[in-house]
Amino acid sequence: MANLELPDDPVAPDVAENGVWLTCVECGAEHAPFDDIIYTCPDCDGLLEARYDAYPTFDDFDGEGVWRYNAALPFEEGVSLPEGNTPLHEVPRLEEAIGVRNLRIKHEGMNPTGSFKDRGMTVGVRVAQELGVDRLACASTGNTSAALAAYGARAGLETLVLLPEGKVAAGKIAQASLHGARILEVDGNFDACLDRVQDLADRGEAYLLNSLNPFRLEGQKTIGLEILERFRDEEGRFPDRIVLPVGNAGNTAALYKCFRELVASGALAPGDVPKLTGVQAEGAAPMVEAIEEGNDEVRRWEAVETIATAIRIGNPVNAPKALPGIRETGGTAVSVSDEAITSAQRALASEGVGVEPASAASVAGLKKLVQSGEVSTGEDVVCLTTGHLLKDPDAAAAAGNDPQSVPNDTDRILKHLEGKKGHLSKMKELL
Repeated sequence: MANLELPDDPVAPDVAENGVWLTCVECGAEHAPFDDIIYTCPDCDGLLEARYDAYPTFDDFDGEGVWRYNAALPFEEGVSLPEGNTPLHEVPRLEEAIGVRNLRIKHEGMNPTGSFKDRGMTVGVRVAQELGVDRLACASTGNTSAALAAYGARAGLETLVLLPEGKVAAGKIAQASLHGARILEVDGNFDACLDRVQDLADRGEAYLLNSLNPFRLEGQKTIGLEILERFRDEEGRFPDRIVLPVGNAGNTAALYKCFRELVASGALAPGDVPKLTGVQAEGAAPMVEAIEEGNDEVRRWEAVETIATAIRIGNPVNAPKALPGIRETGGTAVSVSDEAITSAQRALASEGVGVEPASAASVAGLKKLVQSGEVSTGEDVVCLTTGHLLKDPDAAAAAGNDPQSVPNDTDRILKHLEGKKGHLSKMKELL
């Protein structure tokens, strides 16, 4: 496995531009960030990471949203809607039902297009401008396409999105459509779509903005910075564990990089690094398989299926970055059933937090890990929810209460309500 440790005293190599360069996590080769368009290492095809000649401390951050953290990013500002500064919800009934000391929900569905993808796009589209490209492209289970379309439109660039035919929630297609993206539905799953987009990028037909692009993850690492700052400010300490859904494993890789940079700057003690804990649906769990079997590589699942469309991915491209992140922080990975995901989605809704199914996987996974004893009841935990409820309105409607027909008479309406249990009283039943 590649050595992913950051150097204690970074020295910008000759290929650096404004203190930024790209390093291969496999062979260590260093590359210029903006001279040529590259997504993986030209020498060995390994994944690339952005590196900097200085690592930030919390004192270096100022402002609001993602670009508050420009000391940790390749530019001072980007193509912004704006994004970031999402809520860290308290959920006291859910906290009690699951049984941990502290539980917070980092709700990334409150970004402009309704998912965490906006954090990566504000940086990625800014890089595209620097490179002078005129067409952006992505493969998507839905959220990436919505974010790319919106940020591409903001930048005045053409956008192309490839989606698995019949497998993307209507709310997400509607966003990409309205923002002007050219939508191509491919006869295949997400991984097939990504294969095609990579081919287009290799032929110079488009600039790829999936999380294979290292600059996408630079924006996403600000999730970790926000969690650490806000939890510390409110509780006087950092969380013990961050639980997050895993699809392409970009957020897992991004948070691990965030923590390593803070450790390198001295802003975060190694013992204070939160345990990264990934959750996948049982029907799409190649990362969990690798963790459970102790493998250094993830086996591609050709057939994947789950209600959690945003994580219906069988070949997580960021696994070489994410697996060490889980292992080196002392975390783990777990798979959960679609039924458990829906139950967790309802439980979050009972606290007023509306999320799409993939987001609820983090809460379902936490519950399973507490029940098994893998997670201590004395832990402070943050669950990441990655997309808004309205991203998948059909799934929300199926998980929620059915409308009830009543007569146009107040007394008869009150009679109808007698003895019926309210939604909030069902919290412990839901979990």
